[in-house]
Amino acid sequence: MPPLGFAPALLVPMVTAVWLIDGASERSASGRTRWASLRSAFGAGWWWGLGYFVAGLWWLGAAFLVDGVKFAWALPLGVLGLPAGLAFFPALGFALARSVWPAGPTRVLTLAFGLAASEWLRCVALTGFPWNEFGMTLGQNLVLAQAASIVGLHGLTAITVAIFAAPATLWDATTAPRRWAPTALAAFALALLAAFGVQRLSWPSPEPVDGVKLRLLQPNIPQGPDFSPEKGGEVLGRYLTLSDRPTPLERTGAADVTLLIWPESAFPFILSRDPGAMARIADFLRGVAILATGAARLEQDERPGGRDHYYNSIEVLDQSGLLPERYDKHHLVPFGEYMPFQSWLDRIGITQFVQFPGGFDRGEGERVIRIPGLPDAIAMVCYEAIFPNEWGGARAGEAGRATWLLNVTDDAWFGRTAGPYQHFAEARLRAVELGLPLVRVANTGISAIVDASGRILLQAPLGSEATLDGALPGAIAPTWQSRWGSMTFAVLLLTMLLTSLAGRHKKLISQGVDVKSRQ
Repeated sequence: MPPLGFAPALLVPMVTAVWLIDGASERSASGRTRWASLRSAFGAGWWWGLGYFVAGLWWLGAAFLVDGVKFAWALPLGVLGLPAGLAFFPALGFALARSVWPAGPTRVLTLAFGLAASEWLRCVALTGFPWNEFGMTLGQNLVLAQAASIVGLHGLTAITVAIFAAPATLWDATTAPRRWAPTALAAFALALLAAFGVQRLSWPSPEPVDGVKLRLLQPNIPQGPDFSPEKGGEVLGRYLTLSDRPTPLERTGAADVTLLIWPESAFPFILSRDPGAMARIADFLRGVAILATGAARLEQDERPGGRDHYYNSIEVLDQSGLLPERYDKHHLVPFGEYMPFQSWLDRIGITQFVQFPGGFDRGEGERVIRIPGLPDAIAMVCYEAIFPNEWGGARAGEAGRATWLLNVTDDAWFGRTAGPYQHFAEARLRAVELGLPLVRVANTGISAIVDASGRILLQAPLGSEATLDGALPGAIAPTWQSRWGSMTFAVLLLTMLLTSLAGRHKKLISQGVDVKSRQ
């Protein structure tokens, strides 16, 4: 996974996975019950998954050290506890694969079926957490990622597992052609993916949206004392200064910008409740058409005993102030933005990272944001961009008018670790899946403008202060994935299951013949 991005490394765990399930199957054949064999496969899958998730998500520990006095004690829960919970999904995948485990080369597809199904479940169960799904091994590569426009991330996962598990058959005790066939087919499939990607990337890029000039601000303000309510005036002053500075495109400032974009949760205060800050922004925007900014939003409940409601939002402003157009984040981060079982956890002193009474509330309504003077956009706040299942309807359904993706985020919690690189790679894959350009603005990086095929047109590196100027790329025709969602993945999964069942049936027939011959 990023930032290393060394895909061949996946050969080791996937080949090992085949052998682990082989071992569970052999122990069953030696006299153990079927349930004991499934438990053995489940246990092997859990340890296998624990290693994968600890290696891929260790950087979560950085967030617990931002306010170390308050949260350092919980660091093991993030670095080991979350991977231990996530490991149940590959464990289920192993057990599911073992339940229909055939003999011979088709068991490679059986593993792909089991793990792809369990990864889909990881995306939707308990609010979902599809970070570092196995398909990102191919999805982080621009050429190979183009297949996501047809099969999506989940389909890439099924293909990825099958390709990288195929060499496990090279050690089978069968004839040489039979041993080599899966690996040869895997290499052929990889070549087909590459050929499709090269062909798709050779298509001419759409013209940029006429008359739209974007300015992206990456202020690079770390979480901690520098981002506190007491420093609110300095933070806003820094934004305004950076937003008006010259850039390499020979702009003398923000005067000719159509849309200025600031990152998620840009202010250490409630913007709409701070008249002084609003006045400073309105004065600045006399030379700029529109500002879209991440901001915490408050809706007060005036009823007796009522609870105030806080939202993690994208607010839109012009020189007159806040506009009615906004987007409230729909998919919140458990334990970061809200607390499951909050009343119980409050009693033992466990609180979320974002300190608002009761945490954030989930946004309602459309996921499309309408910014005056621009085409409608699909809005994504922070890790909403990692979910492949939630955006197809906003591309091809009633909200088909949306022609670009707007993602604001704040990865400052994780410093210069692998996390922000992985986050950017996942967001970029949404552009490929939906055929829409991505405009991503991150506090500490990685900010970028990405075209509808996933090509990076402009990028600010992680951990740098930057102001990016660029045009808004055009969209391409709706992709198969944006029109039909997970349908192709479902067909792929069903095909793998039927192939596995056919292989298992053949195995049972072979075992029956063998028993008769011995009798």
